[in-house]
Amino acid sequence: MLVSTGRDLTELVCPPRSLFVNFPMGNPFGPAGEPETQRTILSAALELAASAAPYGTIVDLDLDWRTDFSEKTTRSLLTDL
Repeated sequence: MLVSTGRDLTELVCPPRSLFVNFPMGNPFGPAGEPETQRTILSAALELAASAAPYGTIVDLDLDWRTDFSEKTTRSLLTDL
């Protein structure tokens, strides 16, 4: 069972079951400080793990990242140090 933020990589690796969340890499359970989002993702992951879904199943969870993440992808995080 995998909670993934990289659908293309997940398709290549082909884990038994995977929940895809379209969030920035490294944030599969959502932003810090959003326990309701985290519970939603965990609940969906546990339901998928308990299901009899066929090997290689990837389920897309329809959630949106609430903030603009483009700034973090266009500049180094180390520049503020």
